[in-house]
Amino acid sequence: MPIGSITRGTTGTNRLRRVDRWIAAHPVLRRADDPLVVDLGYGASATTPLELHQRLRKVRPDVEVVGIEIDPERVRLASLSARPGVSFRLGGFEVPLDGGRRPAVIRALNVLRQYDESQVDASWRLMTSRLQPGGVLVEGTCNEVGRVASWVDVTEAGPQTFTVALHLASLEAPSVVAERLPKALIHRNVPGERVHDLLVDLDRQWAIAAPLSVYGPVQRWIATVEGLRAAGWPVRHGRTRWRLGELTLPWSAVEPRA
Repeated sequence: MPIGSITRGTTGTNRLRRVDRWIAAHPVLRRADDPLVVDLGYGASATTPLELHQRLRKVRPDVEVVGIEIDPERVRLASLSARPGVSFRLGGFEVPLDGGRRPAVIRALNVLRQYDESQVDASWRLMTSRLQPGGVLVEGTCNEVGRVASWVDVTEAGPQTFTVALHLASLEAPSVVAERLPKALIHRNVPGERVHDLLVDLDRQWAIAAPLSVYGPVQRWIATVEGLRAAGWPVRHGRTRWRLGELTLPWSAVEPRA
């Protein structure tokens, strides 16, 4: 039997574009011998698996996307949209695939958000146990139109990085992501927790960089991230990724305190 519960299934066109862009640039996908990607819990329509395939094939023409849903009716409806390189099947966190194949990447967006925090670790362990050697689970949450998102890269060794991705042109304050943190963090945005400290400092740097707004939100965001790094946060990557509204940190910088 599929492992998991049927969730709301909310989906939408272009909702997951920020995480799709992240996966398209991910070294795991680019170096994979078998570029198989699973869209786990794709929801009430075939939209997000189809968009994922369209975006990823620009960097890996041989990519294959399998959409996995726990609701049989959703699988039946999505299968009507199957095409070369995109297929659908019934399943859950056990990630069932034919022939013992293992995905290089599992994307699970807006799935664990609807579970209890106590279920996160076990779900991560189960999904990552199904990955190819060196594979990655990208698990997180976004808002309904995809302008605010965050996710965790998880491997068999555990969570590796935490990423925030924001639509800069509409951004009032970076802490808006508090409402769309991954399940492992969303209840930890309280004083004394690392993720809370991050969001406080992020808003502070955004305010300091306000004079740069005259040059546009991208320049303001770059200054914000540079200020965060200068303040001692172990920020990853550089301006190429920051220009996209991204901020990535090692998981250790935000992981919940015991």
